[in-house]
Amino acid sequence: MYCFIKRLIDIIVSIIALIFVAPITLIILVIDSFGDNKGPVFYKQRRIGKNHKPFYIYKYRSMVVDAEKKLKENPRLYEKYVENSYKLPPDEDPRITKFGHFLRKSSLDELPQFLNILKGDMTLIGPRPVVEPELEVYGNRVDKFLSVTPGAMGYWQASGRSSIGYPERCELELYYVDHASLWFDCKILFKNIISIFKAEGAF
Repeated sequence: MYCFIKRLIDIIVSIIALIFVAPITLIILVIDSFGDNKGPVFYKQRRIGKNHKPFYIYKYRSMVVDAEKKLKENPRLYEKYVENSYKLPPDEDPRITKFGHFLRKSSLDELPQFLNILKGDMTLIGPRPVVEPELEVYGNRVDKFLSVTPGAMGYWQASGRSSIGYPERCELELYYVDHASLWFDCKILFKNIISIFKAEGAF
């Protein structure tokens, strides 16, 4: 019953959200037609979903074109990126555009993920989907981590987002797997909304 209600909520919420996302997309399309923002509106990245099934996550592009290539061209910076839980401080990340900083800080870059939710690749509440190299951090618990559908908002985000790195992030995500329920989902949703407005851990 929990899974059925959760999926029903996902479909209803994502359809309503995508109606509001459409005009935002048009505005960003115009902004992305000029200056250092010039390029496609959307960015997609391969993530690993439930039961090891890969999918592409959608975001508004907050980086320059060919951002991943630019990062890997600097071995020292890429090493720091990996060591820092696959993140870089905003002031050290050469990939992020000025407008991209705003999108990330406001969490607007995440809005296209309602399309992933509608498709069923993701759910509204669940562990954040990761890129394949990050799965190594979960060790022999990776199957447990991938036993549930990844979410747009999760317990890790509700607890501090990017300010919390590995291995603590693993424990938070796995705690959700063990305690998933509608009540816990509501609690996580409420905490995420508060953190979004406060822009806590967003970069």
